[in-house]
Amino acid sequence: MTTVQAVVPDDLEGARADKVLAVVLSVPRSVAREIIDRGDATVQGVSLKPTQKMRAGTVISAVTPEPAPDLAPEPDVPFGVVYEDESLVIVDKPAGVVVHPGSGLGRGTLVNGLLARYPEIVGVGQRDRWGIVHRLDRDTSGLLVVARTQPSYDALISMMKARNVSRRYLSVVRDLFTNTIGTIDAPIGRDPANPTHMHLDKSGRSARTHYRRLAQWKRGNATLLSISLETGRTHQIRVHMRSIDHPVVGDRMYGKQSVPGDPGRPWLHARQLAFGHPVTGEHLDFLSPLPDDLSESLAALGSPDKGAAMDINGEPL
Repeated sequence: MTTVQAVVPDDLEGARADKVLAVVLSVPRSVAREIIDRGDATVQGVSLKPTQKMRAGTVISAVTPEPAPDLAPEPDVPFGVVYEDESLVIVDKPAGVVVHPGSGLGRGTLVNGLLARYPEIVGVGQRDRWGIVHRLDRDTSGLLVVARTQPSYDALISMMKARNVSRRYLSVVRDLFTNTIGTIDAPIGRDPANPTHMHLDKSGRSARTHYRRLAQWKRGNATLLSISLETGRTHQIRVHMRSIDHPVVGDRMYGKQSVPGDPGRPWLHARQLAFGHPVTGEHLDFLSPLPDDLSESLAALGSPDKGAAMDINGEPL
């Protein structure tokens, strides 16, 4: 990523922030909007809003991704498919696979793998992110939906914005909870001291995370949570759990301590994805089994002192 500064020219006095950013950075307006939506465009440390009116002479600081090389289909990128039809694909992504190119990375991503299997997604959605409706961190495993047509992409994006897509995660976090349920409502923005990190920021974008305790281990000093999101900010679960002193086990970026069975990556799995089909309206509901490294982690923790190692639906993990 590169941080650049640009001055709002006189002829853009009163123009919307997304239009101004597109002009001063010489990027498409969709890219400018994405930079703003990520909280990566600020004025004196305060994140811009897309419709905010700008004043001439204002200095904008923006974090821009490095341009990625042209994408090529790569049939050897690992991922599972739990459902597909002519409109969409439900992918089960393994940990270690980056969803789309960025910061100069143009090979080995999920999009490269998707292009090999579903070449028709070229032109669907954003360039170099063809078909991608939402993302998972590189080291997060589990489910995400990919659009195969532009109408499906548009409908799914609208459903995401309207919060009509249910996304539920499983996570093992540090320390024990006295409460069984909770909500973290705290805005998140990019850390100015380290642009690859996020942190709580009152001028950042709104973020709400709900959690429910499923099981906990006194000996391992760890708790298994079911987590659902109202919003989908970068590193949202990891930042929010760290903010209440329950960092995700295995997360070297936001928490350093380990527990028995530390999987060596953030203990975070996108377990369940449910929504209405964007074309037929049929209710779709999918579960992803725990990958081996997380199953082995639970086995290392042993029998929980409270609760059981099963999800909120009563399904064994």
